Amino acid sequence: MTKFKRIAVLLGGRSPEREVSLVSGRACATALRAEGFEVQEFDAGKDLGGQLHAYKPDAAFNALHGRWGEDGCVQGLLELMEIPYTHSGVLASALAMHKERAKAVFRAADLPLAKSVVVDRRVAGERHVMEPPYVVKPVNQGSSVGVYIVRKGDNRPPEELRSPKWDLGDEVMVEDYVPGRELTVAVMGPKALAVTEIVAKTSLAFYDYEAKYSAGGSDHVIPAKLSPAVTEEALRLAARAHEALGCRGVSRTDFRYDDTQGQNRLIVLEVNTQPGMTPTSLVPEQAAYRGMSFNALVRWIMEDASCDR
Repeated sequence: MTKFKRIAVLLGGRSPEREVSLVSGRACATALRAEGFEVQEFDAGKDLGGQLHAYKPDAAFNALHGRWGEDGCVQGLLELMEIPYTHSGVLASALAMHKERAKAVFRAADLPLAKSVVVDRRVAGERHVMEPPYVVKPVNQGSSVGVYIVRKGDNRPPEELRSPKWDLGDEVMVEDYVPGRELTVAVMGPKALAVTEIVAKTSLAFYDYEAKYSAGGSDHVIPAKLSPAVTEEALRLAARAHEALGCRGVSRTDFRYDDTQGQNRLIVLEVNTQPGMTPTSLVPEQAAYRGMSFNALVRWIMEDASCDR
């Protein structure tokens, strides 16, 4: 017997990841209806509080991605309204979304990280603030939005960083580029599920927004072809990152695995507290690998909903 019946699915929103959130939210709403829940979808705008007050849900399924929905803002609204909600709470969401704050937590937990600095995007666009190769990314966006790789031999940083049209915040993280392979691990409750290797097939050949959400944008190899020792270490590190941030429900930790030139090192990149739930998403794939259907995964996430208080 479920403790919730009347569910508000939050989707869309105002972030650059709006379109992906719409797909995630609709898929989750369909699954919840199939599981017997009463569901209403809400495109999260400025009037979300009033809409939720009128609907009076038992709980909210947060299918928002990016700023406002993933950074503690909507979580704070739901806490104030005393509506249980899925995924991580206010503090864990805010920490995970801010890459530098998350790294401070990871350092305290003794997790392996790439060297990085946070600077104004205009400074990063004028000159190399780190010897190439390096990666430039907004300090508080998700899904590889606004991420650039500056390769060895590039004369200048990306000119987009200096553009007046840039709308991803003035702070950017400049991070040492780690060669090797892209790995990810989903954590469900306290348990890490599996290790997936992501092979991007886009023109940039890294796991950018297009590779994540376009059909055929990447190949997912599950389980990743790794030694048992590296697999176990990736699972351990993902569970530790989830715990260190104080996450709940489902999260996904992204890694680089440097196996070039005799290296054998895993580097934690970030934790995603609102992983995608689209047809190309990684968490549903790992759940399926562990024998859990998409509907069962969505039901588990829903029944795990709570407030921080």
